[in-house]
Amino acid sequence: MTRARQAVGAYGERCAVRHLTGAGLRVVARNWRGGQGELDIVAWDGDVLAFCEVKTRRGDRFGSPAEAVVGGKAARLRRLAVEWLAATGTHADDLRFDVLSVYLPAAGAARVEHLKGAF
Repeated sequence: MTRARQAVGAYGERCAVRHLTGAGLRVVARNWRGGQGELDIVAWDGDVLAFCEVKTRRGDRFGSPAEAVVGGKAARLRRLAVEWLAATGTHADDLRFDVLSVYLPAAGAARVEHLKGAF
């Protein structure tokens, strides 16, 4: 991955964290790496533990950011969530998988769309 793409992704994740905390969620992990890959954000939404995947795009040429989280990617995130729960000893009665789409326009502020329970 190029430095420019890494910078765009990191900026998108910072925007997503601001969005989540502004909506009252409590972020407990960022960029957690496990054997299957990485969890972008883990946050409590009240009593619900949300595993959040962040997708950042400069445009919609390749579809919406959320459309990139399908099949194998969703399955891998579920496996990572199980790995994170075991590694941290965290218990939650209710889990959720969210996708945060961060749109970066050519000018102006980023726009974040939060799809709760995406898969």
